[in-house]
Amino acid sequence: MNKLLASLIAGLFVSAAFAQAPAAPAAPAITPASPAVVKAEAKADKANAAAATSEAKVDAKADAKVQKAEVNAGEKKIKASTKAEKAKASANAKAAKADADDKVKAEAKAAKVEVKADAKAEKAVANANAKVDGVKVDAKADKANAKTETKAIKAEGKVDVNTAPAK
Repeated sequence: MNKLLASLIAGLFVSAAFAQAPAAPAAPAITPASPAVVKAEAKADKANAAAATSEAKVDAKADAKVQKAEVNAGEKKIKASTKAEKAKASANAKAAKADADDKVKAEAKAAKVEVKADAKAEKAVANANAKVDGVKVDAKADKANAKTETKAIKAEGKVDVNTAPAK
């Protein structure tokens, strides 16, 4: 037991010694940047800022399109369900007013109208949802393209800075 405890304690000290951060290297000598490098850095910073702004605008427009599509879809869904309810109410009213002889026939017709109205409303809801999904896909693609363009501009700026003459 003592040997086990001693080896565990020794392992703790060894792991603590290895976990220590290495000593910081001496600070490198700072060399003044050449005017070409400074100019390239400024140009890259300006391009990066413009790209970030452009990306933010694209993101905002895409989000606005999605929100507008969702609002329109909601309105279409409400309109479709309202229209279906009106058709069902009208058919049921006609069935209620029917003579006793035609009552069965009128009720069957009302049931048929209800089924058709529900199917039409469901179709309108499905189409509205599909349109919203399409707008969301387009918005996601627009955002991805803007992000890719921003990355490309940043990479070009880095290359320009690295290839600027360091005289």
